[in-house]
Amino acid sequence: MSDTTTTIYSDLPDDDTLGGRLSRARDSAGISTAQLARRIGVQIETLEAWERDRAQPRANRLSMLAGVLNISPSWLLYGVGTGPASEADIKPSKVTSLSDRLDQLKRLHRQTADLIFRLERDLGRTAS
Repeated sequence: MSDTTTTIYSDLPDDDTLGGRLSRARDSAGISTAQLARRIGVQIETLEAWERDRAQPRANRLSMLAGVLNISPSWLLYGVGTGPASEADIKPSKVTSLSDRLDQLKRLHRQTADLIFRLERDLGRTAS
């Protein structure tokens, strides 16, 4: 494996949403939501709203996101251009430990539970 990290370039658009691509690029870069929010100067809630497609970043923030995540703004917006490194390109030193993966899974579990609660509340249902 070479020492350089390669990125994916495709003429075929990524069918995901801006929020989905942002989340994937952040995960690929190994940056938490809090770390990325701090680096680009926004609230964590703002970044989470972007990742959930509840809002979209302005042009200046979009440019900052692309720079921090090492992707092209066009990939972030439209799914075409330079995207994040593929899993096959990740160096062994960047592979997370099992403990880190467990922590990440627990965080995702909490986020999923929170989203389910919010959906039930928005639909007027009570959790059983």
